[in-house]
Amino acid sequence: MIARVWSVRGSVAWLMVMTLLLGGLQACSSIPRVVVLHDPLTPEEHVTLGTSYEGQGLKEMAAREYQAALHQRSDFVPALIGLGNLSFESGAFQEAEDYYRRALDAAPNHSGAGNNLAMVYLSRGERLDEAERLAGNALGQAGPLRPYVLDTLARIYMRTGRYQEAKAMLAEAEAMAPSENKILHERLAQSKQELGAVDFRMP
Repeated sequence: MIARVWSVRGSVAWLMVMTLLLGGLQACSSIPRVVVLHDPLTPEEHVTLGTSYEGQGLKEMAAREYQAALHQRSDFVPALIGLGNLSFESGAFQEAEDYYRRALDAAPNHSGAGNNLAMVYLSRGERLDEAERLAGNALGQAGPLRPYVLDTLARIYMRTGRYQEAKAMLAEAEAMAPSENKILHERLAQSKQELGAVDFRMP
């Protein structure tokens, strides 16, 4: 009798152990698996794609590509500048400033980041001394961007009443701007028109 009682208890205990084991295995099999997806594109390729989207006016898709590039390399300057430009164009100047500053932290002498940050301050009408310093530093590194930086400096000089210096900057920018770059020539023409309007108002 006692032996039988112990036998039943042993069977119950064994069933309980098996139930726990099987339940544990089932629980393990029900845990969702984490699938790691490999991004086939490099940061450079994401920026190239983002630039293409931006040229088509698809700004949200462009921003996603720039963010994807930063996901791989958080200090990738072309992506930071791309996002800064999108922010600037939408009027989000603080956000643009943050992106350009991050770009300058990664590449302190980057002419594009320096010029664009100067444009942020110019658009706000504040920190014009810092804007001039940034644009002046960018001018020494500019290369193909030189006409753009000259235009930025001209606008800073106009804002600070240095009209002759502004005129000299615009003349140099116009002389070296590629003839096929219609957008740049339109920008310079607008700057000259604004300078002419200021000259006309001067006593």
